Amino acid sequence: MFFHEPELQYDVTVEEPDPHFAKLLQQAIGGQEGEMRVALQYLFQAWALPEEYEAYRNLLMETATEELGHIEMLATAVTKNLRGSPKQMREETETTAAAAAAMTGQNPRQFLSSGLSAMPVDSNGVPFTGGYVVASGNLAGDLYANVMAEATGRTLATRLWEYTDDPGMKDMLSYLIARDTMHQNQWLEALESLDDPVPVPASFPQEEENQSVNYAFMSTRREPQPDPNAPWTQGAAPDSNGEFTYLAEQPGDGDGVPPAPDPSTYDDPESE
Repeated sequence: MFFHEPELQYDVTVEEPDPHFAKLLQQAIGGQEGEMRVALQYLFQAWALPEEYEAYRNLLMETATEELGHIEMLATAVTKNLRGSPKQMREETETTAAAAAAMTGQNPRQFLSSGLSAMPVDSNGVPFTGGYVVASGNLAGDLYANVMAEATGRTLATRLWEYTDDPGMKDMLSYLIARDTMHQNQWLEALESLDDPVPVPASFPQEEENQSVNYAFMSTRREPQPDPNAPWTQGAAPDSNGEFTYLAEQPGDGDGVPPAPDPSTYDDPESE
């Protein structure tokens, strides 16, 4: 169940409206690094957890709901950048989307499809896709995905912060960057609290793995190379269940030739 309060999670002000920056902000809404991705990702991860994971479910639900608030903030910022643009630019936009695109670099669909407001798309106008969402049903695997999602989201927000000179936009992005810092750390802490965070899934019996390669770094170079003596080719593995080794060559076996196709598929060149 969700409730809505008619106020933003954090104040959003735009001192110098910029339609082009509105287009860039769309990446933080519907892009692969955006807030729609993490909000839905955390929700579906939470909904998959059984009763004994109540603390983690609550953590995911709280953060997912916060991310919904971030979408609202960014949508407000996009709309304020579009509708508050200077009168001359606004008149051009209202006259022809092509002129607006040429002059400001904005997405014409923000005029044609949404009436100068935010959309569930990325900065190129590509609609958001659920394919961005990682929700495997395995808590450890999902938490690793969440660290990555917050890391790429923070990278995007810092690039947007560097791009704009608008004090209001910098202030909003500074808030979002700070929340990304917190979220990265909370997911890492949640991983640390798990009994067996690696390998994922840890419940699979490792004796069923191929024991000759399960801790071996494998070189794929044509000519055999010496062991680089790197941390991932020697010493104990992070899961404490094995020792890293180095393989200069791939195992190699078989010729990869497929069996003959079914004649009914007409894929056999000799049948022509």
